[in-house]
Amino acid sequence: MNDRMFDSPVFVKSGNSLIQEIACLEDALEFLYAWPKNRRGTIFETALRACQRAFDSGYPLTAARDAFCGFAKSVRILEDVSVPLPWMTGKGGRGGGLAV
Repeated sequence: MNDRMFDSPVFVKSGNSLIQEIACLEDALEFLYAWPKNRRGTIFETALRACQRAFDSGYPLTAARDAFCGFAKSVRILEDVSVPLPWMTGKGGRGGGLAV
């Protein structure tokens, strides 16, 4: 198992309202590097530094995840998946979702 995996994934809204799963430190860094330069600020920089430190050293992975969540919340892209997403439930109470 990857030692840079988060205890639980973070879900963020990305372009076109798609929901993206950020499951590990590499996912978080990739997402942050792609973030538009004109939308970066202090909270973004804090999250980026925390993720870079966790990648390069013994900085706690949980702290990097928390910083990423704080950034996502501050720019209103953090998704709460404790509530089933629309595509996870069926219409009319018939159940549904994806077949396993």
